[in-house]
Amino acid sequence: MFARLAVNIPAVSGVFDYSIPTELIPHLQTGCLVVAPFGNQTVQGVVVELSDSSLIANPKPILDLLDPAPVLTPAQIALAMRMAETTLNPPAAIVGMMIPAGLSQQADVLYSVSSDQPSVSSDQLSVTPVQKRLLNLLRERGPLRGRQIDSHFAKVDWRKTANFLVKKGVLAARNVLPPPRVRPKHIRVAQLAVTPEAAEAEMDSLGSTKQTLARRRAALRFLIQQPEPVNLSWIYAQTGCNLADLQELEERGLIRLFENEIFRDPLERIENRELENGGQFVLSAEQNFALEQIVNSIKNHPISNLEYLLYGVTGSGKTEIYLRAAEEVIRQSRQAIILVPEIALTPQAVRRFLARFPGQVGLVHSKLSEGERYDTWRRARNGKLNVIIGARSALFSPLPNVGLIVVDECHDGSYYQSEPPCYNAVTAAQEYARLCGAVCVLGSATPTVEQRYHAEQKRIRKLELPSRVTDSLLPPVHTVDMREELKSGNRGMFSRILAESLAEVISRGEQAILFLNRRGTATYIFCRDCGSTLKCPNCETPLTLHVASQKSKVSDLSPETFELLCHRCGYTRHKPKTCPSCGSNQIREYGLGSERVEAEVRAMFPQARTLRWDWDTTRQKDAHEIILAHFANHQADVLVGTQMLAKGLDLPLVTLVGIVLADVGLNLPDPFANEKVFQTLTQVAGRAGRSARGGRVVMQTFTPDHYALQFAAKHDVDGFYERELEYRRRLGYPPFARLARLEYRNQDPLKAEAEAQKMAEGLKVRLEAEVRRQTELIGPVPCFFAKENGEYRWQVILRGPDPASILNGMRLSDWRLEVDPISLL
Repeated sequence: MFARLAVNIPAVSGVFDYSIPTELIPHLQTGCLVVAPFGNQTVQGVVVELSDSSLIANPKPILDLLDPAPVLTPAQIALAMRMAETTLNPPAAIVGMMIPAGLSQQADVLYSVSSDQPSVSSDQLSVTPVQKRLLNLLRERGPLRGRQIDSHFAKVDWRKTANFLVKKGVLAARNVLPPPRVRPKHIRVAQLAVTPEAAEAEMDSLGSTKQTLARRRAALRFLIQQPEPVNLSWIYAQTGCNLADLQELEERGLIRLFENEIFRDPLERIENRELENGGQFVLSAEQNFALEQIVNSIKNHPISNLEYLLYGVTGSGKTEIYLRAAEEVIRQSRQAIILVPEIALTPQAVRRFLARFPGQVGLVHSKLSEGERYDTWRRARNGKLNVIIGARSALFSPLPNVGLIVVDECHDGSYYQSEPPCYNAVTAAQEYARLCGAVCVLGSATPTVEQRYHAEQKRIRKLELPSRVTDSLLPPVHTVDMREELKSGNRGMFSRILAESLAEVISRGEQAILFLNRRGTATYIFCRDCGSTLKCPNCETPLTLHVASQKSKVSDLSPETFELLCHRCGYTRHKPKTCPSCGSNQIREYGLGSERVEAEVRAMFPQARTLRWDWDTTRQKDAHEIILAHFANHQADVLVGTQMLAKGLDLPLVTLVGIVLADVGLNLPDPFANEKVFQTLTQVAGRAGRSARGGRVVMQTFTPDHYALQFAAKHDVDGFYERELEYRRRLGYPPFARLARLEYRNQDPLKAEAEAQKMAEGLKVRLEAEVRRQTELIGPVPCFFAKENGEYRWQVILRGPDPASILNGMRLSDWRLEVDPISLL
């Protein structure tokens, strides 16, 4: 017997044949996690196929089976191979995303100071600072793996130095495979081992002193009342006994002490608040029709349409349809995956599903601990969960029989993973649903142009929800031309109408949201004398000012200081007192940021309670849940935030949304820029007036004539779609063509340019050989953000009916490849 493995070396493409040792043949299945040799390394691999024959002679044998139960289902393996084919990623890179962090381990190299050179000093052998630093580290800390050394050498290529020292015999190196970092968690518990009557009979003989007797009696009486095993910590807290007391009771045969496995469940931290009407709504006619179509497909999936675009305005009740569709799937003994675009939305969605499916819901997202993710993954694999909710990684939960996949807010860019391996979770969800025979529902008030076009072309069925389920209508949007405000003498960040509206809302005890698509206090810092802008040395993008005195919101910064921060690589520095270019002290800030908006609200309305919700305030675990819970419980009057506010939140007390600057993102050199601005503004406007109280939106802009803003002000999704579709048709962009983007990065700008030119020349040769040439080459050109994290970026773009096919067989290991990218910046 032979097995075909995807080895856990993401840069290696393809799958590899191995022989199966006789003792493993009865236990090995497709999807199992194994250990195998690869070159001179020992690596992990996943069995993607079993076969009676091998494509190569004398394949190496598998060394060990790490888990007798498969870590991937057959449908997951099929999805991984399909994604590898369509995105041109190595299969191992896709498989690696499906195995929980901590369980999946990559081969590493263990470095140590060679025992053959005990008397040689670093001064005698080392001629560079990196060599000295590396030797001193290993002498102080002892042997370290490569990934451990990485944490001590940020942005330093120490591996060339290490290899040189290995060749000189100064260092020793050997390949190792670290053990998994996660394992099941156990706690010590106690349980009564005799009948309650037998325990009561022993009460007077449990100790020789009053204190000892009292403690042991209390412990025994407590365990008599507990039918299930009890955590020892709980027994200590309730009775005042100690471990010696419990060990004595065990020696007398009265109780049992043993270990129990527990699941680390992140849902324990989420308060399960039932909805006021018991969680059930009376559906509208449009909701009923949409639900009937979806349920019909669930019941008759072999013959029915399996993909739907649920196109409904904000507040139209899409979540209730998801809940009832999941109910039907569970009745069919199958499971549901519910994807939401942001961790911020997860607690709100989880509460709705927990109320409907208590004890059956699992939560998956990147802010969970490795143990929490591992335990949720195991429960899903064992069929103990019927619903998985989370961000894009939740799609890869090993549910045994998936019947429904929902992608809520399917237009959202966070479903796209822009770091290798690049993929779009929306298209992956559609493909996974087809492989599982499951129903796939894409839900949005503002679907992408491509999604809407595919629905119009009948590739996916469109179901419409044109009105809100409450008595309220979509909120009216008042567009304010900030040029006119300036002319009238108002130089503040708030127009008169927005300031007045805020005052009214606060006085009525209602809530307001102020949206700004920027973090920080000021957009950039410049010198008024010479005009130079302070930029990040790694990325050459303007640094953003953050006011560190608001320590509760930006915990990493010191009080009473002004910090400049790069939002791309994290570089920080203090705000200089003089210009680095000319020495002038005329250093000024320009632009708006969420911190400055919050400070302005506090200055104008001292009585108002404010919260800020952006990347800086949500870096800690559970921060999203805490901020949202505070605002939902009316512990704040005004919520200032960035894009997270546009993510489908349901906040009934919000009657005002102020869009402080709607222009952010317009006119970028990206064919998708206007669509993203329109979607964001339409979504954030939909946060207002979601109850009978009604609401309004004030949108401030310096470009009120821009078509994206005009359509957003009218909630006119259809009008924007028609205008944008014609724009894409003229320029030849999706959905009328597909894109493939190749990006090269290097610290040397000349090498980055040369490699991009070399790639372009090679692609031109391939394009000239293309039959009925339909693919176009764009570039090479520097990326819009030409430098990031110390590396220069160049890109080449292919546009045509199937641009990825041009790249088949090419060596792309040093390139970042995106098929169907959502941005060209």
